[in-house]
Amino acid sequence: MDVGKFVQYIASGTAYTIAVTLIALPLGLLIGLLFSLLHVYGGKVLKSLMTLYSTIMRGIPPIVLLFILYFIVSGSINLNPFWAGSISLGIVSSAYQLEIIRGAILSVSSGQMMAARAVGMSKMQAIQNVILPQTLRLAIPPWSNEAAIVIKDSSLVYALGVPEILRRAQLISASTQEPFLAFTTAALIYFMLVFITNRLLDLLERKLRIPANP
Repeated sequence: MDVGKFVQYIASGTAYTIAVTLIALPLGLLIGLLFSLLHVYGGKVLKSLMTLYSTIMRGIPPIVLLFILYFIVSGSINLNPFWAGSISLGIVSSAYQLEIIRGAILSVSSGQMMAARAVGMSKMQAIQNVILPQTLRLAIPPWSNEAAIVIKDSSLVYALGVPEILRRAQLISASTQEPFLAFTTAALIYFMLVFITNRLLDLLERKLRIPANP
């Protein structure tokens, strides 16, 4: 067994893992941001609908939702497993990002909205120019956790046949009868992706942090 080729084959699935993450995470952010605004500012009916959406999506195992959404998405717009899986994973993540952003919105003082309206801003202008910039900054620490979860959950698309890290590790394990080396290599790659992502988001948080008054 050529260990170098063995590891290289598994590592080459990293491109798929990163691509799935770069589709799913921003998609979940866009949906979660929209739904969180509807939850906080949309009135009782929309608040109830968003609460129901969040409760259902977070109460079902991600792999089950992935299969359900995969067959809905791929059947509706005829996407290949990579795109259908990535979009489905983004929809799953949106429920968690909804709660992250909603919490960040609620942590901004209500007086800020009142002050913005008092100086003549419309509600939409106040949300866009006053509330959202603070919300997104406050959401970075919990969003960092969600980014790590999405990177790890990207392994779920292996069940759809996408040749990402876990899928390749599984194939190598079956062909070489070396499951420990195969899955340990996969685990180390996932760990490095999560570690690097979290460090970058930590740097972003520190850069955007407002210094406390002396």
